[in-house]
Amino acid sequence: MSATLVQTDPEPRSRPQAAAARPVPVARAYRFELVKLVSQWRIRLLVLACWIVPAVFVVGVSRQSTLPTDTLFGRWMHATGWAGPLVVLGFAGSWALPLLTSVVAGDVFAAEDRLGTWRHLLVAVRSPRRIFAAKALASLTVLLLLVAGLVASSTAGGIAAVGSHPLVGLDGGLLAPGDAAGRVLLAWLCVLAPTLALAGIGFLGSVALGRSPMGLLLPALVALAMQLAQMMPLPVGVRLALPGYAFVSWNGLFTGPAQLRPLLIGIAVALVWAVAATLPAYLLFLRRDFTNLSYDGSGRRAVTVGVLPLAGLLALTIAVLAPATGGGSGIEQDKVQRSVATAFAHLYRIQTRELNRPGVTEAQLRTSATCDKGSDRVATEGPGNDWRCVVTWHLPGVEAAGTAIYQLDVTPDGRFVADGDGPKEVNGYFLVRTPTGDAPNPLWQFDGNVELLPTPSKG
Repeated sequence: MSATLVQTDPEPRSRPQAAAARPVPVARAYRFELVKLVSQWRIRLLVLACWIVPAVFVVGVSRQSTLPTDTLFGRWMHATGWAGPLVVLGFAGSWALPLLTSVVAGDVFAAEDRLGTWRHLLVAVRSPRRIFAAKALASLTVLLLLVAGLVASSTAGGIAAVGSHPLVGLDGGLLAPGDAAGRVLLAWLCVLAPTLALAGIGFLGSVALGRSPMGLLLPALVALAMQLAQMMPLPVGVRLALPGYAFVSWNGLFTGPAQLRPLLIGIAVALVWAVAATLPAYLLFLRRDFTNLSYDGSGRRAVTVGVLPLAGLLALTIAVLAPATGGGSGIEQDKVQRSVATAFAHLYRIQTRELNRPGVTEAQLRTSATCDKGSDRVATEGPGNDWRCVVTWHLPGVEAAGTAIYQLDVTPDGRFVADGDGPKEVNGYFLVRTPTGDAPNPLWQFDGNVELLPTPSKG
């Protein structure tokens, strides 16, 4: 029988000290957090829904006899496939993106509190800073994947159901398919800025409120409050100071010339909010006690480090933007008249082509509009459904000017719907033959957009 001998040192020798434990690189922690997020069944379900449901919705609506005309670009879903992703974008900015942000960013830190796994994660990564960075980056990656699914799915559904045809913009002008595609993609890219702002708010709620469900609901509640605020007749400076304004101001990409100033201001404000909300979340995360298993948020610190700075940022932004925007609603008589006249001239040319009449140009039409609110006692400014416009135009070789009446419903964010009120042969309801099939008279009802900022003076 053999025995194995183990030789031991008769005297202890000096051994090298154990190497100091180093934190795990952010890239490895990021991959771990990303895999952990994607492995959740609800995240997988959201990804699947975002990549399938918009296409099904757009195809289904495009084949219906009635269209969502109360939604921006909804009335053109029979005419071009590029209207579909814009209809989905309007819904996503109001509801889908805030809810997706709540589920992803609003729960990324609170989930560890519920599971009680902070100590295990700290032992594995050995750096709270890198844990925060990895979780934030993984959440933003998943959000980007969800947004990409909404864009790709809605676009594919629209093109498959209707085809790539020109899109009628908010000034009545036709956008070529390539131009429409670029603007649709740019509009979706613009709404990433307010999505980042809501994600920062979600990080703050998830860190500060711990296992409380309010952390999960915070981005959705903030988005709902901003949506309600946009429906109120607020001054332009207050409207632009809200981090969710870019969810609305992408409309300006579809006018000629493009209304870029409100959009750029909205994007800048949203990005500032994203940083201002993420930084307090980061500071609170570094200061928390990970050894306390019963930790359920730090309400007092959340107020002093999170809520008060954001409230101060809102007040400061309003103070900066108010003088530059001139105050008031921004919806003025001359702006409404210019927008209506421009849209009518463009749509009149579309109607002329569809009815096989001799072509005319905007210069020949010399279109103008006179708008009021139906009473001398009411100021001709501000939102409302009591706007009335009389459009006048001229045809070559005809001495008498043509006139048409429109009733306008102007919303506080500057969008308006013009409803034809005669004469019937001009802006009444009748079908015209188009390359994509029969469609309602383009002058019957149309959407437009009024730029809320003051128009720069020329010269």
